[in-house]
Amino acid sequence: MTPQNKNRIIWGGFFFLLFLIGFSGCGSYNNMVTMDEAVTAQWQQVENQYQRRMDLIPNLVNTVQGYADFEKSTILAVTEARASVGQVKIDPSKLDANSMQQFQKAQDNLGSALSRLLVVAERYPDLKANESFRDLQKQLEGTENRITNERRIYTESSQQLNTYIRTFPKNIWASLFGIEKRTYFESAEGADKAPTVKFDTK
Repeated sequence: MTPQNKNRIIWGGFFFLLFLIGFSGCGSYNNMVTMDEAVTAQWQQVENQYQRRMDLIPNLVNTVQGYADFEKSTILAVTEARASVGQVKIDPSKLDANSMQQFQKAQDNLGSALSRLLVVAERYPDLKANESFRDLQKQLEGTENRITNERRIYTESSQQLNTYIRTFPKNIWASLFGIEKRTYFESAEGADKAPTVKFDTK
């Protein structure tokens, strides 16, 4: 074999190796971007359902306020929790453990306040019989179920991305391209269940 042919083989192998690395990098990058965008889109679905719950609260509060002796401290707790949620702004592309914790804490506090309000409503037979209140109960129950479902899908999407970018050599490409691990929801005990909003209207 002549030195020229040997050099051609070496350089050919080198360029072929570069091609394989580049091809692997492009494929990994495209997959990571697709999964990262899917997680971001799913986060928007989670926020949409939480916003739906927030939109129901003013009507719920107005309905129970129509009963003069309804516990004002319970209404105040719901109102303050809703205001607190409105102050937490999340950039899904920069969703880290700290921002997720703040978001989840505010939402959990609101969920707890709503649960207390609905428990107190049990003491008011006329309120339980109110058609508007019953309709709001059904809407709230459906929304809580959708929140649970969207959170589950978000966690599954995040897990898929996180697993992908931790495997070799994709972890190298993820580091180079700045694709970061997504944070999961960490449900508190019992948080996976929607608040009980079914009442005995007999």
